[in-house]
Amino acid sequence: MERLQKVIAEAGIASRRKAEELIKNGKVKVNGEVITTLGFKVNSSDRVEVNDKLIEKEAKEYYLLNKPRGVITSTSDDKDRKVVTELIDTTSRIYPVGRLDYDTTGALLLTNDGVFANIVMHPSTNMEKVYLAKLEGIIKGEQINKLKNGIKLDNKLVKASRVKLKKVDNTTNKSLVEITIHEGLNHQVKRMFESVGFHVEKLTRERIGIFDVKNLKSGEYRRLTPKEVQIIYSYKDK
Repeated sequence: MERLQKVIAEAGIASRRKAEELIKNGKVKVNGEVITTLGFKVNSSDRVEVNDKLIEKEAKEYYLLNKPRGVITSTSDDKDRKVVTELIDTTSRIYPVGRLDYDTTGALLLTNDGVFANIVMHPSTNMEKVYLAKLEGIIKGEQINKLKNGIKLDNKLVKASRVKLKKVDNTTNKSLVEITIHEGLNHQVKRMFESVGFHVEKLTRERIGIFDVKNLKSGEYRRLTPKEVQIIYSYKDK
């Protein structure tokens, strides 16, 4: 079940706020009955009309993209920069699930299924996010332990569940570190490393939950399998 204004917005009829105005003004019908109550919920079998025009329901689509650098995690950009949805060959109104920074690469899910997106992003799902970070400087055990014990960001204690030093290059003064987190705060990984004195030169999300990009080149994508979608939906009942 989803809120009526959300269904209207996701169908591309109007923004969420405009959809609420349409409902309050009696312009929306569900199964032939005018609905003026905000928060009214509908399911996939309900017939929804806006201004007497039936909303066409899109088939649900699910993609895993290996996001390249220099692409915006959004559906549009006011500076006319390339956005991730332009990389997917579809006419459906898909959108990214969560976000990766402009200069961050790696695993990104995209869909037009709001329930799926909410499950992936909801804190209760506790989904692992694995990043590979190239740092300026040589990180030591003391700093790694601080990341594991917890860093305070936005008045919240966040911890790395795993930190693995993959490579050290004393010649260039660089470290390559794999870090696993469960939260999804804004710029979280970069800020965690900065809090222990390291600038992240390059960042890649290698995996989110069960989805990794080992077999996808930069800019490549694939559709999720029905089994993968089912696995994500199974989190909803936990």
